[in-house]
Amino acid sequence: MIRNRNKLYFFLFTACIFGYVWLYFNFSNSNINSGITACYFKNLTSLPCPSCGSTRSAVSILNGNFIDAFLINPLGFIVVTIMFIIPIWILLDLILKKDSFFNFYKTSEKKLQKPIIYIPLLVLILANWIWNIKKLL
Repeated sequence: MIRNRNKLYFFLFTACIFGYVWLYFNFSNSNINSGITACYFKNLTSLPCPSCGSTRSAVSILNGNFIDAFLINPLGFIVVTIMFIIPIWILLDLILKKDSFFNFYKTSEKKLQKPIIYIPLLVLILANWIWNIKKLL
């Protein structure tokens, strides 16, 4: 848990910038299915991780191919949503001198510690992982 608002905002804003650069590199790269992967888990085990394909899914979303994006990896929708909402929300907080995102983060973190919340989420991630393995992603 990051307890300092500025550290959290800096970390997330920086992560989004790196994500934009990564998406731009992959969006502009016409050879997106070259078989090259940045996934350490897949490189070590030859099995896809639960998030394998998220970049290709996000690129498909940006190209307007929503069905393809879902079939590649549904987590791409979450990635794209987060990458667009978080920077705007953080900038608004900084401009308006508010803590709304930081408060949302703290509340969400507390809720995610409850078994009734995290167990179904873990089951969904596990199902996505099995699906990634089955489709030989």
